[in-house]
Amino acid sequence: MPVAPGYIRNVAREALDIRETLPKSRQAGTLVGLARANQLANGDNLSEETLVRMRSYLIRARENYRQAKRAGLNASNSKAIQAYMLWGGPRALTWVNEQLT
Repeated sequence: MPVAPGYIRNVAREALDIRETLPKSRQAGTLVGLARANQLANGDNLSEETLVRMRSYLIRARENYRQAKRAGLNASNSKAIQAYMLWGGPRALTWVNEQLT
């Protein structure tokens, strides 16, 4: 089972760290998103099912992330960016697709 590369692990860790500094009202992430971020940040082995779920989320949330970035927002002031980073960020989709081929 694959382990996320360092650049994805770092993005997930950064999102978790940023989230900790914010008030609850500005914290993004569902229980599933937080679990995924911890899996990625810890370098856990990822099952094929997890990779499929990651791909699904990253595709589904990609446009919200892009819109927030275009608006000049970041993980501290955009839940969309923060949540996307919890799942490994934009480069995670390419990596996941490579793992699933």
